[in-house]
Amino acid sequence: MDIYDKINELYDKRREVELGGGDKKIAKQHDKGKLTARERIELLVDEGSFVEINTFMEHRCHDFGLGEKKAAGDGVVTGYGKVNGRPIYLFSQDFTVFGGALGEMHAKKIAEVMDLAYQNGTPFIGLNDSGGARIQEGVNSLDGYGHVFYRNAIYSGVIPQISVILGPCAGGAVYSPAITDFVFMVQKTSQMFITGPKVIETVTGEKISSENLGGANVHNSISGNAHFSAETEEEVLKQVRQLLSYLPQSNEKHPEVVDIEERDDYLPDLADVVPFEAIRPYDVRHVIDQVTDEGSFFEVQQSFAKNIVVGFARINGQVVGLVCNQPKYMAGGLDINSSDKAARFIRFCDSFNIPIVTFEDVTGFFPGVNQEHGGIIRHGAKILYAYSEATVPKITVILRKAYGGAYVALNSRSIGADMVYAWPNAEIAVMGPEGAANIIFSKEINRSDNPQQTRAEKIKEYREKFANPYVAASQGIVDDIIDPRETRIKLIQALEMLKTKKETRPAKKHGNIPL
Repeated sequence: MDIYDKINELYDKRREVELGGGDKKIAKQHDKGKLTARERIELLVDEGSFVEINTFMEHRCHDFGLGEKKAAGDGVVTGYGKVNGRPIYLFSQDFTVFGGALGEMHAKKIAEVMDLAYQNGTPFIGLNDSGGARIQEGVNSLDGYGHVFYRNAIYSGVIPQISVILGPCAGGAVYSPAITDFVFMVQKTSQMFITGPKVIETVTGEKISSENLGGANVHNSISGNAHFSAETEEEVLKQVRQLLSYLPQSNEKHPEVVDIEERDDYLPDLADVVPFEAIRPYDVRHVIDQVTDEGSFFEVQQSFAKNIVVGFARINGQVVGLVCNQPKYMAGGLDINSSDKAARFIRFCDSFNIPIVTFEDVTGFFPGVNQEHGGIIRHGAKILYAYSEATVPKITVILRKAYGGAYVALNSRSIGADMVYAWPNAEIAVMGPEGAANIIFSKEINRSDNPQQTRAEKIKEYREKFANPYVAASQGIVDDIIDPRETRIKLIQALEMLKTKKETRPAKKHGNIPL
């Protein structure tokens, strides 16, 4: 045997590893509408850029017949590549090997590539397709999960972490994605749950399918555990590539500024997008589409807590995070879910040097017994905390209504906004003129010969004296009242002015956000 025989042996072993669980299991994976671990990597990264590491690592458990079952790679492919020309690190679990179940060495591979992502300051992506902990390895598999969870937590806010759910993920397999920044799911083939349908039926008697328990639609619209979904794996991986284009490599970098075609930043149609009457609904996305660079808005959690819209966009080529009340749902009021959604997004943007632009049109925090008993005080406080904590450039545009504590919470000057603009029709007050007039002028209204007319007059009086933006502007609470058609111009100017902003906070280990 010479060196060439050894080289041939190397390639034979590598081909064996690349086959994973073998042709039959690969065919079974394809029959379920799922791709293999390596096919997914090829779709995610730039062509020819992937470099695998720890290719030949194997498990070392001999119990329960595992000693007779060897699989190089131990059910997960790890390595690094490029997306849009920028480096990323990743793992991709191989369901054809031990059902993608995590054992000691499987976890060791993931932990090592996570460390490399941190040390090199690059995003980390997990392609998850796992049945959970490898039961045969007992406590070693649980310990392995702990090593992954620990890194998810300590690298949070340091490098972007993205999880893609590409199969049934149960038990410990769902906690790592829950800690990461963004979770993607595929409709009908992805599920996440702590305990599966059979366990639930045994313990509680409830019968439910895997899809109805933890499918993509459930987590994107009801639980809020996921942020994006699509019908196919190809579409989901394309979404991941798109998301990465808005993110910096790490917390020490800034998102890339792209060149855009020259355009007229004066927007003559914008004045007609928001109805003048305060009670008429509209879709805030029409405002977003006009103000941001064409086609640049990338919405996050589109199907969850629809009364607030969050996402990434570009304004004059610069990435911003948008937080926008949505009057189309619940009159744009804030409830428990929208508070959580906004606060988490704000904190992500602050972690990764993404300026935050807030379009405000809010009636207040949503009333109701369920909201109060569900903890709206605690959840609403998260928005206050997140905005106050953030040190990135923070700009607010009050489009129409800004009432009560919700006005304060949504990046008001008092909690750290750098610039607050208001449209001339904005109403900034403790509450809406209708409710305020009923309280302040109740005696005059009740004693009047024509209560309805008197009430209308008092509402008008309150609106003119207290609810218009000039009162707030006269006290420096609003920086400027602007022509709606100049909104994009003002935002470009403000972002340029705040480009070199630096702000420090009192030294501490960390704050205690009201979770």
